[in-house]
Amino acid sequence: MFSRKVSLSLISLFIFIQINLDKKITYAQAPQAATQTRKCPAQLQSSIDNIVNRPEFARMRWGILIKPLYSPVSIYSREPQKLFIPASNTKLFTTAAALNKLGKDFRIRTSIYQDGEGILRVFGRGDPSLKSEQLEILSRQLYQQGIREIDQLLADDSYFQGEVIIPSWQWEDVQFYYGAPVNSLIVNENAAVINFVPQKIGEPLKIKWLNPLDSKNWRIENNSITTEENKPRFVTVYRDLKGQTLRVQGQLPVNSKPRINAIAVFDPVDNFISHFRFNLFKSGITVKRVSVNNVGTRTQEIAAIESPPLSELVQETNINSNNVFAEAILKTLGSQQPLTDNQTTVDAGLEVMTNTLTKLGIESDSYIIVDGSGLSRKNLISPAAIVKLLQKMATSSQANIFRNSLSVAGVNGTLKNRLINTSAQGKVQAKTGTMMGVVSLSGYVNNSENQDMVFSIMVNQSNQPTKVVRNAMDEIVVLLSQLKRC
Repeated sequence: MFSRKVSLSLISLFIFIQINLDKKITYAQAPQAATQTRKCPAQLQSSIDNIVNRPEFARMRWGILIKPLYSPVSIYSREPQKLFIPASNTKLFTTAAALNKLGKDFRIRTSIYQDGEGILRVFGRGDPSLKSEQLEILSRQLYQQGIREIDQLLADDSYFQGEVIIPSWQWEDVQFYYGAPVNSLIVNENAAVINFVPQKIGEPLKIKWLNPLDSKNWRIENNSITTEENKPRFVTVYRDLKGQTLRVQGQLPVNSKPRINAIAVFDPVDNFISHFRFNLFKSGITVKRVSVNNVGTRTQEIAAIESPPLSELVQETNINSNNVFAEAILKTLGSQQPLTDNQTTVDAGLEVMTNTLTKLGIESDSYIIVDGSGLSRKNLISPAAIVKLLQKMATSSQANIFRNSLSVAGVNGTLKNRLINTSAQGKVQAKTGTMMGVVSLSGYVNNSENQDMVFSIMVNQSNQPTKVVRNAMDEIVVLLSQLKRC
């Protein structure tokens, strides 16, 4: 079921399927009429002002900067030097730093070491793409070497140091797949997929785990119900603050499709051990004992699997806005240098990121970054910093890889259902960003005369529905796609 090729993440796939099963999507599109006109640069100022100065946007902050790709001259600016919460636009900085520091061909290796007679150590280096199939490959490698029994299997989770969750992430995020913990031993993105299936009217919804192994040790309080046909449908899942308890509430009509949800695993190391031990058993290898052991010499490697190249990991990170991939990439940056006293791998990664971005010409006082994904509200970045990064990356040796890691309007990723049937469809490569009160969009756009521009549009303190703000941003991007010399 799981493909090794990193194109659409495990969880994103199931959520995408759920959305299309449960409701018809109303796509955020710029007005069709806008595609019939072409704007001169002199008209752009008033056209964009007319959008952002609408009464419904009076209480929010807009930060906008638009430039030709290879020019320092601004076409439009609105508080470009101010700091904004960027949400997932943070991933632009994480992936740019990684490509420049590690190179497009860098891979993350997961190893099995012989620790002694009958003792094997599985050592993870934080491969976010590792799925159950790769554990099966590792198991077959061991079987092919004649191993039929393991006296003790040691799980070594020591490669990344520090918390597996960024302390400033919000609790409502870390319960779910997009806020999953990031450690050294990751499998299936440290998330579990659950199906909620209607039963007879009045009965609780049936809970079916996509992988039965993921149900281990969970205690479920199921307060859901199956209702009559065509009633409203909703299912909410909450995780207990302290224990491994799931609380399920909501309802589904008897004639509805199953609802799919995905949660973060409670104990990522135990989750990895469970999946690996199962794959060893399938391959004909029995394991007597398992334990977590982070102290070992790791001298004799007897089996290994590698991730796809960084170029593919970066694509997954940006196109599908994959938080687990982004955080693993940041920690991988940190793992490339020795840690100082009390330094975490995240801190080291942020240090490497800052040094790398400084060499690119991005001033360190134009951003504050505390994680790799943008889930933290402590991240602050100016539109000017983003535009400069986009311009610098366009002239770097990683230019094509970086630009191709961004979603294409109306084609793929987080922009697949935006700007459809407009002049911007297929002409915009950009990174989205969304959280409560925050909407951002930054990237490249090709105008009507085949000239490239870079832009960053950021909204903070929004009191409007996300869709309303996205529609306004899309209107601006359509204007850019229609720009011509006059």
